[in-house]
Amino acid sequence: MSAADDFLSRLLGQFAFLSARPSLDLPAVNCPQDQLIAFLRHLRDDRHFDLLADVTAIDHYEESPRYEVVYHLFSSSNHRYLRVATPCADNEEPHALSIIELWAAADWHERETYDMFGIVFDGHPDLRRILMWDGYPFYPLRKEFPLAGHEVDLPATDVVERTGVKVKPAPMMGGPFHASQIGAMSKREPRADDESWTEASEKDASQALSENPRELRRDD
Repeated sequence: MSAADDFLSRLLGQFAFLSARPSLDLPAVNCPQDQLIAFLRHLRDDRHFDLLADVTAIDHYEESPRYEVVYHLFSSSNHRYLRVATPCADNEEPHALSIIELWAAADWHERETYDMFGIVFDGHPDLRRILMWDGYPFYPLRKEFPLAGHEVDLPATDVVERTGVKVKPAPMMGGPFHASQIGAMSKREPRADDESWTEASEKDASQALSENPRELRRDD
């Protein structure tokens, strides 16, 4: 048994509310929301996880619970990482507990997760958008957000006057796009069916359909 496996086994044996989380890289556990603060405090004070490396989230879309908040912790004395995931109970208006009282670095991490996923961190002293502008009505990392983005009014009128557009859409060559639901996250980015053409050199429509007849189907 490796040191990481032994550490994880001891952790699971000590806390009955934890469950092992499938992971290809780091030791990982699932923790219920009502036990989160106490468990993370134990990790900081008794297990020497002094660094909060990251806070992010996962949108499972048509599953329930839909959202999970994921914490990546590091112990600078034991040189060990740990991933902790906790579910958000509400699929429509997800909430999670702020952990700023444990790690001050959670401030901007939680704001970014709120900005991108719409997860409200209860107890955060200044929860506002950090990447998108105030009043932006969408959450870009939710699964239903289109790859090309939504066309919305930009907040700066001078930008609109100079560009003549509200938003420049992302390139959409080679679609439809598909993302695998298995394997490492680094291999699960959306990939185009056909990357042989670009916007500057478009493929003939009849050729595209003959090479990829599945594009004719509406039920894929």
